[in-house]
Amino acid sequence: MKKLPSRLRRLDDALADLPVEDEAMLLSELDGFLTCILVCPDLVMPGEWLRLVWGGDGRAPYDDLADVQWFADMILARYNEISRDLGRGKPQPLFDVDERNGEVLWDLWVEGFATAMELRPDSWSQIAESDDADAVDALAGMITLVEIVAERSALTSLEINEVCDRAVAMIGSSISRLHFWRIGRTSAPATPTKPAKVGRNDACSCGSGRKFKRCCGAN
Repeated sequence: MKKLPSRLRRLDDALADLPVEDEAMLLSELDGFLTCILVCPDLVMPGEWLRLVWGGDGRAPYDDLADVQWFADMILARYNEISRDLGRGKPQPLFDVDERNGEVLWDLWVEGFATAMELRPDSWSQIAESDDADAVDALAGMITLVEIVAERSALTSLEINEVCDRAVAMIGSSISRLHFWRIGRTSAPATPTKPAKVGRNDACSCGSGRKFKRCCGAN
């Protein structure tokens, strides 16, 4: 992973310090998880997904409430950063990097994304069944990566290698398109309505007090 700013190093250390047996998320996995939460067609509140971050039985990893708040604040700060980057059309996923050869290790990020997809498994059909070909293609790309990481892909070995070679670019493009599909859906203007038809014996809308047929309707 590239050199992280201090706030993310603190979060990385906090996650790494959690008990191994609790299977808490690591930073790259958390990043994919939060990204999926943000592009999911349905809203998922922190009260539901935070427990998955620290693993175990879902209880907060600290006894002191101040420590719990500190940890949650760091996670939500990253959540807000991802949201801001997506809004700018410039996502910056946090991938691990093999220090021996510089290879980008995107698998863990995709695992986190897949975990979040399972929170609302039926909601993704809203995209799959939409007429937005760009969003449908983006979702298909992410599902392809999820299936490869989970070792349940129906692709041939050659096809899998080809997908893996462009996985980093696919992720960046796909999450941007999924984000803008969601934003476009939630911010769509209200459907315009036709003005109510005025009857000839109704009061004229101009405020004259006369009947419509003897006022504006007479013209």
